[in-house]
Amino acid sequence: MSPTTTPRYNRHKTYQWNYDHAPDPVEVNTADLPGDWRFCGQRVASPLGVPAGPLLNGRWLLYYAGLGFDVLTYKTVRSGPRPCYEPPNLQPVDCESIYGGSLYGGEVDLVAVDKDTTSWAVAFGMPSQSPDVWREDIERTRQALAGEKVLSVSVVGTIQQGWTIDQLADDYARCARWAAESGADCIETNFSCPNVATRDGQLYQEVASAALVAERVRAAIDKTPLIIKVGHMPDESNADALISAVSPYADALAMTNSVATTVVDASGHRLFDGQKRGICGGAIREASVQQTELFARRIAQLGVSLEVIGVGGICSAEHVREYLRAGASSVQLATAAMLDPEIGLRIRRELAGHS
Repeated sequence: MSPTTTPRYNRHKTYQWNYDHAPDPVEVNTADLPGDWRFCGQRVASPLGVPAGPLLNGRWLLYYAGLGFDVLTYKTVRSGPRPCYEPPNLQPVDCESIYGGSLYGGEVDLVAVDKDTTSWAVAFGMPSQSPDVWREDIERTRQALAGEKVLSVSVVGTIQQGWTIDQLADDYARCARWAAESGADCIETNFSCPNVATRDGQLYQEVASAALVAERVRAAIDKTPLIIKVGHMPDESNADALISAVSPYADALAMTNSVATTVVDASGHRLFDGQKRGICGGAIREASVQQTELFARRIAQLGVSLEVIGVGGICSAEHVREYLRAGASSVQLATAAMLDPEIGLRIRRELAGHS
């Protein structure tokens, strides 16, 4: 296979079309990496994973498992069905012309472009199949997935009008328990989604609420490893508060979900009804590496036990090394892996010292 012919997510089609047209699993020889790699205490063959997003269902997950990735995160699920936002769900943007290719927060009005770039505005809105569908799919997927691969499942609570934080926490816990019962090796709670205006997407910024939800989820999944996905948080005092609040319950923090900004078309008209959308890919790598270093350093200084999972803009072996030097124990690729599903194979060869 080559990058031009390898099946990949078709951003010109709907979310449902891509869900229904998942590629067949593949078997490709992968380079063996030296070292003792672990993910939340579980031995893995490499530090490479895929975060919540590209793996819409079990078939997508098995496809990427055959392409050099060892931790596979099932796209975020809910306690009830939720449709995807209308397209565009993946909108390439130009970050070079205005901001020199890197975003650090506070930027506005990135220009949408037609051609693929390494940075996308992401606008799915955390859709979900009904629990009976995703629970059966997770169980079937874990049975088909090689034993040395890790299946992580991303979950989110679905807030209803009039709900308290206790009710939202219980909904998170319900989804987490169902995912664990279905065979998930790890649970990831999505505490950051800049593309929704409700509380379920902003929990990482509400420390007391984040702690309550993490506590409920921990009780629901017993000893199953718990990962918390967080958004852009460059402030040290805020990082300290979050670390202290969730460390009694979580095993790892995954960062960074995205950096949010507004997007305009070529004429300057704001897209997405003027609402911010999370930017993922190359434009956020520097900010994400900086945040990874900040959290890894503060975790060590606070003397708590939390792994840091680096996410954002990785597209080479050197980018992986950059995150590992910053303190990440593992990394996850989304945008680059969706553009080129074979990128994991190339990174593994580079990390193993093969040309």
